[in-house]
Amino acid sequence: MTDHVVPHFHNEAGVAVIDIGAREFMCIGALAPFDHPHVFLDMGAEADIICPYCSTLYRHDTALDPRAARPAECALVTRTEA
Repeated sequence: MTDHVVPHFHNEAGVAVIDIGAREFMCIGALAPFDHPHVFLDMGAEADIICPYCSTLYRHDTALDPRAARPAECALVTRTEA
């Protein structure tokens, strides 16, 4: 079992840019049942990345926790995290 779970983010709100604290994460598009295939994205040394499925621009913000997003509702919270 792994001790690290990759943060998941979504764009149910339909915003143009989501600021996140993680550099490696999963984009799910919208919330289920309208989600797209969950795609792993890695910014590497770049400041931002565009999801190839939903075209959401994710921008890294060092001030945010790795599981946090701006707008906050774009961070997918599981039952164990809530």
